[in-house]
Amino acid sequence: MSIYRIGEMQAKPESIEAMRDFLISIMDGIKASQGCAAVQLYQSHDDPAKFTMIEVWDGIESHQASVKNISPDDLAKIRPILASAPGGGYFELVSST
Repeated sequence: MSIYRIGEMQAKPESIEAMRDFLISIMDGIKASQGCAAVQLYQSHDDPAKFTMIEVWDGIESHQASVKNISPDDLAKIRPILASAPGGGYFELVSST
């Protein structure tokens, strides 16, 4: 059964483009991680500073292991453009039509 990791990030108003570019730049690395089946990035229509990333994993453990591969340099790039701490959680599909 797949696990969906839904992450939410809020950019500072002056950093929307930088946030979008940064998140796009890390998507290939996420997708290449062991256990990742897919990754998609969404930008809110109502609040362009709000981004949601949906990742599909073979399990929570695979996602948590992949996070350890994020370089300190990448973390340093995102911190100044965040308006608040990122949030998110793990979800299982209940129903689909």
